[in-house]
Amino acid sequence: MSQHVATRRLTAPEITARKGREPIVSLTSYHAHTAAIADKYVDFLLVGDSLGMVMHGFESTLPVPLELMILHGRAVMRGAKHALVVVDMPFGSYEESPQQAFRNAALVMKETQCGAIKLEGGKRMAETIRFLTERGIPVMAHIGLTPQSINILGGFKTQGRTREQWAIIEEDAQAVTEAGAFAVVLEAIAEPLAAKITKSIPIPTIGIGASPACDGQILVMEDMLGLSPRVPKFVKEFGKVGAAIEGAIRMYAEDVRSRAFPGPENTYEMKD
Repeated sequence: MSQHVATRRLTAPEITARKGREPIVSLTSYHAHTAAIADKYVDFLLVGDSLGMVMHGFESTLPVPLELMILHGRAVMRGAKHALVVVDMPFGSYEESPQQAFRNAALVMKETQCGAIKLEGGKRMAETIRFLTERGIPVMAHIGLTPQSINILGGFKTQGRTREQWAIIEEDAQAVTEAGAFAVVLEAIAEPLAAKITKSIPIPTIGIGASPACDGQILVMEDMLGLSPRVPKFVKEFGKVGAAIEGAIRMYAEDVRSRAFPGPENTYEMKD
């Protein structure tokens, strides 16, 4: 299915029902215009807290406030008409208690009208995931490399590269599934482990640096468009948009300096 004919928006249960079927396509999106373009081709759009790094120049996702996620979530909802829109819960907005998580997740869903939220963490977040899903908030889980925990992990490090690490990651996958998550992101996890987890749980796995065997794939849109200066190994650049933007700006600057722009076709004449 290359292009959708949008009639209505996809829901979290419909994503869950795609387990083991046609691969689920997703991207991050932070603005109305990219959401509108991607909406024709993807199943869900993630308003990722990666926007802190991609759009706002932070060194990690940690400084992103809830207000920023809501602002960008609204923009993406205006642009997308078909895709399920999932909004990331930023660092500090859900970890303290299930009650804090519910209060902030409910605010995100009310303010943006998105269809689900995403939060990071496996076993330690299972109680919170259960608390939210029992109260009407669909939750996408996120295990493996969890960027909000980079200060504990010691940086952006691939997970599950040795067999000793497998059990804890597999336990995380089981825990979020049993807690009621409708899907789980597997980030930067050794390929054989990601494939094994995908087979072992009944909810869709969404890979980012994981395995082609995952039920779906996600990338940061700016990374795959060639807009990011440095990208992880797991990114394939499907476009060279950064180079195209730079070329256009260079030509514009040259035309302004040589007075070639604006030309007669770009200016207004007097009306007699």
